[in-house]
Amino acid sequence: MADPPKSPTLRRKYDSRQREVLDACARAFAERGYHGTSIDDLIEATGLARGGLYHYIGSKSEALTRILDDLMGPLLEAATAAVEGPDAPASAAGRLRAMTRIWMHQVETHRAHVAVFEQERRTLERDPAWSAVRDDRRAFEALLLRVLRDGVRTGEFTIPDPDLTALALLGMVNHSALWFAPDGRLDAEQVADGFVDLLLRGVRNS
Repeated sequence: MADPPKSPTLRRKYDSRQREVLDACARAFAERGYHGTSIDDLIEATGLARGGLYHYIGSKSEALTRILDDLMGPLLEAATAAVEGPDAPASAAGRLRAMTRIWMHQVETHRAHVAVFEQERRTLERDPAWSAVRDDRRAFEALLLRVLRDGVRTGEFTIPDPDLTALALLGMVNHSALWFAPDGRLDAEQVADGFVDLLLRGVRNS
């Protein structure tokens, strides 16, 4: 991958085009699977010549790394602010709802990225190149688990197994990338609230 231009104007154009290229690669990976997608498939998906493709992504592996970084880094940052920031809701239920809304918004804007993340979990676990992505994923899951355990500690939630509850919500939200439609019956926030309401009906003390 070539070094980005130093001129601010050219750098903005480069970054914008690179994002378009990475989005196209994400869609190809989501459709065919990372291992089932060839460089020729990426050339077709992006409309670039081979040299132009390498100019923006460097390699197929680097493209996957950037796609997953673009998904997990901003998601973790926004979720952490929603849970720990000065405007974070006081209740565990409020923090859980805020976190899930951010999460579903990421699904809405990065559907292919989330689908790739789910499909390539085993690849992520094995390859040392994705250690930063794994760290972000674990930090996000730990944040979710902490919100659930906070609710148990304060008596707001009754959850026999917070770890299992966290896995259930992770599965619901991440799997929604396969069926969620931005122009569908429910928008991202409504889907997020529906997931949380479904969960809380079973864990909130009456």
